[in-house]
Amino acid sequence: MEEIKSRLSNLHLPGMARQWQILEETRRTGDLSLADGMTLLLDAEASQRHENRYQRLMKNAAFRYQASMEEIHADAMRGIDKMLLSRLATGDYIRKGESVLITGASGCGKSFLATALGHQACRQGFSVAYHNMQKLLVKLKLARTDGSIIKYFDRLAKTDLIIIDDFGLTALQGQQQTDFLEIIEDRHVKRSTIIASQLPVASWFDIIGEAIIADAFLDRIVHSSHRFALIGESLRKKL
Repeated sequence: MEEIKSRLSNLHLPGMARQWQILEETRRTGDLSLADGMTLLLDAEASQRHENRYQRLMKNAAFRYQASMEEIHADAMRGIDKMLLSRLATGDYIRKGESVLITGASGCGKSFLATALGHQACRQGFSVAYHNMQKLLVKLKLARTDGSIIKYFDRLAKTDLIIIDDFGLTALQGQQQTDFLEIIEDRHVKRSTIIASQLPVASWFDIIGEAIIADAFLDRIVHSSHRFALIGESLRKKL
């Protein structure tokens, strides 16, 4: 029995090895048919691999906050459409490459909602990257300086869901405008983007600055997006 567990571990099947140990400890190894035993072992391995992938995706996402869909208080009076939230929870918007725009005053729960959607995406096996807008601009500048900008754009383009938080705190200048449009252009209809901002969408044109670039950005990110305009305080459920 111990040899079987050891061989499962050596074959990098930790879920099966753990389930085998449980069967030994509960003295069920002799009670199960071959088919039932294999089903238990395979289900355990699949579950373990799903959990491992989820943990990797969460780590790579680099979320600033912890949040979950279960903690969102869906209230139309606060700008949360319960039906829309339910649809987004399925992850179908990510499969379709659609965007989500979240606006509202400081402290009303924009980042929490965006992060909860990001956590849900990780649970569903999608790759996610959380970025504060100002820090993203710094990373883009550094990537241009060290010559890795193409690789950085490519990595962003391949990420299933990108969350850009605190968009619009400062106006974009010069190279920032074209770099940001490049990110959005690469993702248009292919990958999903969540943008959270204190400013209403109507004010985003001025944040971009350059008229041609602003028009292109708004055309790609706004018209086919899902929107939340939040009102009030934090969306975390009161306990």
